[in-house]
Amino acid sequence: MKKYLLAAAGVVAAAVMAAPSAVGASAETSLKPVTAPAAAAPAAEPVTAPVSLPAAAPTRIRTVRSGERVDAGQGYTVWLTEDGKHWAGPDGFENFRSVVDGNIDRSHPGVSHQSEGSEAGVFHSGLYYGTRKAGRVELTDAEGHKTVATLVALPGRSDWGVWYAHTGPSKDSPAVALYDRAGKLLADLPARTF
Repeated sequence: MKKYLLAAAGVVAAAVMAAPSAVGASAETSLKPVTAPAAAAPAAEPVTAPVSLPAAAPTRIRTVRSGERVDAGQGYTVWLTEDGKHWAGPDGFENFRSVVDGNIDRSHPGVSHQSEGSEAGVFHSGLYYGTRKAGRVELTDAEGHKTVATLVALPGRSDWGVWYAHTGPSKDSPAVALYDRAGKLLADLPARTF
């Protein structure tokens, strides 16, 4: 009798989980467990079906020609050459981060981070490297808000590329994480307080 009650409770739990989308309500995913109502038998315990969030989808990597200028928004421009990452801000001042000077180890997955900004917001950018399976770069601020970066790479998907993102103003540097296309963490940089 117990196994039939548990099976029935499982069906009820499945119906409860499917109910929001069946009636046109929001089908947002929640981390809260869904508990089926207990059956009339006092010995049966409620069945809890945990609901997990789906893995974040990989970011589409934009392929650009060497030297092609990419409008990164809010007055910023990025471009890649065989030597590395270039970027310029609204002031027109150009910056460079090499991928060939020996300062990064491309034999292992890694991620770098540079940022500049004002009270209006912060432009973040960096390299991802050491993998041909990059899926996304994600920034996490001190309050836990996540920002998914835009990825760009040269043709042929070499073992490095560039990421960039904009966030609101902050005195702290967010944590930066590189994930593969399956959602596995490959490399990260911890948040920093200035």
